[in-house]
Amino acid sequence: MGKDMEVGTEYAPKDYQDPPPAPLIDPEELGKWSFYRAIIAEFIATLLFLYITVLTVIGYKSQSSTDQCGGVGILGIAWAFGGMIFVLVYCTAGISGGHINPAVTFGLFLARKVSLVRAIMYIVAQCLGAICGCGLVKAFQKAYYVKYGGGANTLNDGYSTGTGLGAEIIGTFVLVYTVFAATDPKRNARDSHVPVLAPLPIGFAVFMVHLATIPVTGTGINPARSFGAAVIYGDNKAWDDQWIFWVGPFIGAAIAAFYHQFILRAGAVKALGSFRSNA
Repeated sequence: MGKDMEVGTEYAPKDYQDPPPAPLIDPEELGKWSFYRAIIAEFIATLLFLYITVLTVIGYKSQSSTDQCGGVGILGIAWAFGGMIFVLVYCTAGISGGHINPAVTFGLFLARKVSLVRAIMYIVAQCLGAICGCGLVKAFQKAYYVKYGGGANTLNDGYSTGTGLGAEIIGTFVLVYTVFAATDPKRNARDSHVPVLAPLPIGFAVFMVHLATIPVTGTGINPARSFGAAVIYGDNKAWDDQWIFWVGPFIGAAIAAFYHQFILRAGAVKALGSFRSNA
């Protein structure tokens, strides 16, 4: 099987095909039903994601308040987040790409996998879906929702702002790097089972990051998740810390996009080689 290797300033034939870069603005997609269907899919997926996960957090806090060993524990919360991402990415990947996270959308936009218009509309849909998902939880369990913090992300006591920001950057890097690796066309071409299994490592990455960072920030790594919970819960602390859950994930996503595209896939080297060939 051929390898994508440098030979002087040229490259050996590839056994895979990279999709062309998405245009910055694509007016044609605005007239396609598939574009709006994808936006709806992102909205519904994020709504379901927040509904299940925030409900899990509220349920755990209500049960553990009377019994130290009650509830699903941090491990169960991490499984809820990771498991829902696995399920929802599997269900929506063929429709919208299964982003369900503004940081993922931002990283893919930087890598020119989606257009600017699609990225903006996805992020809006994700934020609205998160608000609606948290709204459903509050509507069904208002007393518990208010009493146990509404699943809102805040910087926990004992941790500095820098620590919280760093945790969000690294956690999001792990997630977005996994997304790039799991959906890499080079890998898909050589391992026929990868497209089927792609949601699994993505969900597992979310699970592992939650285990590590729940004690620090409650784990954001998804600005829509943090934003939706803050809007419905409305606590000052959640809003004071909100910037951490936007700046951190976006920085982490940008680093992951750069690392995968320009280091692992040697985008900068290939561009330089192409320039020299043309010169």
